[in-house]
Amino acid sequence: MTAPSSNAKAALREQIRARLKAISTAAREAASTKLCSHLQENEAWSKARSVLFFASMADEPDVWPLLAEALQAGKLVALPRFDPEKKNYAACQIRSLAEDVVSGQFGIREPHNSCPALPLNRLDLILVPGIAFDLHGRRLGRGKGFYDQLLADVRGTTCGVAFDEQIVAAIPMEPHDIPLNCILTPTRWIKP
Repeated sequence: MTAPSSNAKAALREQIRARLKAISTAAREAASTKLCSHLQENEAWSKARSVLFFASMADEPDVWPLLAEALQAGKLVALPRFDPEKKNYAACQIRSLAEDVVSGQFGIREPHNSCPALPLNRLDLILVPGIAFDLHGRRLGRGKGFYDQLLADVRGTTCGVAFDEQIVAAIPMEPHDIPLNCILTPTRWIKP
């Protein structure tokens, strides 16, 4: 039997995916640019010496332009790399976007196998994708639990990254779900 929160999460995923499909490519690009600017103006970004980014999927805000800037500024930059044997993500350092990034397990850009894994407690700022977020820092992922496993071991600031259309009143929580410290959208910072 499926748990009530699993059904609620599945319904919410469908609802948010429909909202995201309604956003035009131009509006998505403009919102991503605004979100990146908003992040650059925040103290969490300026103070972070090490940042875990993510490679945006088509329905997520694009934070990729900030990777090159972070590298140029001397920040330690990492991306998640999926380990198919362990069925989890590891944060791996990248030094060059051209040489260190490849297409990974799910067709998502990730660090090459030669990139070293980093201790999760070494990361100052962790940018976190998701399907939906609420004002209490709760996140609805894609349903596999991979990011929750990663978030369980980080010590830095966890920041959900979303379009405004992804903010909802409440997300059902399960014991393995990890709340975030803040959420960034193109128009606001949400601090639960």
